[in-house]
Amino acid sequence: MEASDLFLPQLPAGSLQLTLYQYKTCPFCSKVRAFLDYHGLPYEIVEVNPIMRKEIKFSSYRKVPILLANAGSPLQLNDSSVIISAIKTYLISKRNTLEEIVSFYPPMKTVTEQGKEVFEYGNKYWLMLDEKETKRIYPVNEVRVEEMKWRKWADDWLVHLISPNVYRTPREALASFDYIVREGKFGTVEGFFAKYLGAVAMFFISKRLKKRHHLRDDVREDLYEAVNEWVKAVGKHRLFMGGNQPNLADLAVYGVLRVMEGLEAFDDMMVHTKIQPWYQRMEEVIQRGEAAV
Repeated sequence: MEASDLFLPQLPAGSLQLTLYQYKTCPFCSKVRAFLDYHGLPYEIVEVNPIMRKEIKFSSYRKVPILLANAGSPLQLNDSSVIISAIKTYLISKRNTLEEIVSFYPPMKTVTEQGKEVFEYGNKYWLMLDEKETKRIYPVNEVRVEEMKWRKWADDWLVHLISPNVYRTPREALASFDYIVREGKFGTVEGFFAKYLGAVAMFFISKRLKKRHHLRDDVREDLYEAVNEWVKAVGKHRLFMGGNQPNLADLAVYGVLRVMEGLEAFDDMMVHTKIQPWYQRMEEVIQRGEAAV
């Protein structure tokens, strides 16, 4: 169990049971954990074996994170941004059941540039609130527009900078897989092969990702630029993009960046960008789990 249950916002004890199926080092899973921890919501974690994935064999949706939520009846939520938007809506609004709220984020089949069929989710950066609730959470419309813009930026751009940076060189790839094997769910033999074969595979995959996303020869430059762009957007006069408390964009960016902790890319980012003060503030508020809903 992660997260304190001291600050359950507006929820009677035990009324929302949550189980998160994840890979510890997945940035999308980390986003969801940051959100749940900040809101003081207790949840069980099931670490999924990334090779066999037998822990999620119950699901036709084969990616993580998956959140099983029980707020009176069991429900499966897919996609990190849908999970966050739906649960946040549920915490704020008491007009709809969680099942009704999830229906506002319909899955839609789309085809990527590579010709691969994938599911996208409608409205995933929107909170489904009435006018009064919206005014309380977003006093002016610009606040909502800004939050949605940067949540999307975290998914569409920032996430794609992680792999090319943590697998940038063979040495960094090996260090990253050493961390992945230590934190993930692997058997001894499987972990050994995952570490060495995975490191080699991801080193080459990261080169392909670098090309696909038009990154520079030194991918650190793209990471530094993105991180400083975020810091500039927060500005000097706010603690967080959400003001005195993080909003969903703060939680998304923090969740993505956090998966690099303990790796060379993270240390370089802290030294060569202006992210550190904001990042440390995020660590403190998430540890306290004091979200005001």
